Parts: sequence; structure tokens; C-alpha cells
Amino acid sequence: MKIKVDSPHGTVWLRLAAVYFVAGVWLGIYMGASGDRSLYPVHAHLNLLGWVSMALFGILFRKFPAMGASPLAQAQFWLYNLGLPALMLAVTAIHRGYRGLEPLAGVASVVLGVAVLLFAVNVFRNAGN
Repeated sequence: MKIKVDSPHGTVWLRLAAVYFVAGVWLGIYMGASGDRSLYPVHAHLNLLGWVSMALFGILFRKFPAMGASPLAQAQFWLYNLGLPALMLAVTAIHRGYRGLEPLAGVASVVLGVAVLLFAVNVFRNAGN
């Protein structure tokens, strides 16, 4: 079976990475202009977990199409893309004084952690195929 080299799964990750890159940069601009740096953890996570990690997922899924074709990729995609926005909203609220959302941040972190584990398993099983 021949797998298409230009994995649409990789393209989706790259497009999402671009969205998070824009969000992270504009949050940084807002913080710099306003002098309010209280959301620096959100800014950092948008850039690292959103822009950088998603771009790397996309590049790797395009480079190793077997990774994108794996059922692990589908589970990773949904867990990551449900966990990351939930974490960003929770961390934003927490840094704005709404400490009641700390459990949501914890659950979202675990969801992201599981997605990352799935990605790692996928790398070991399918990278290079």
C-alpha cells in the first residue's frame, strides 16, 4: 500500500501551528504595549505547545506519512486539540484571579500529556517507515 507523501494530517497541524503563532505573538505585543505581563505563562505556552510543537508534528507527519496514517495520530490530534485550548483558557483565568479553574488546568495538562505520549509511541513505531 502506497501512502500519499503530502499527508493532509501534517498540513492540518501546520495550519493550526500558524494560528497559535499569531495568537502567541499578538498576546506578546499586547503584554508589551500594556505593560501587563501577567499572562506570560499563556504567551509561552501558546508559542511552545501551540506554534513550535504543532509545527514539529506537522513536519514529522509530512516527512513520515506512516505516522499520519496511524490510528495513534487521530487520537493524538483530538486529545491535543481539546487539551491545549482548555489549558490556555484555564491558565488565563487562573492568572486573572479565578483559582477555581485550577482543576481544569490539571485535567487539560493530563490530556496533553497523554497526547504527547501517543505521539512518542507513534514516532517509535512509524518514523522512518
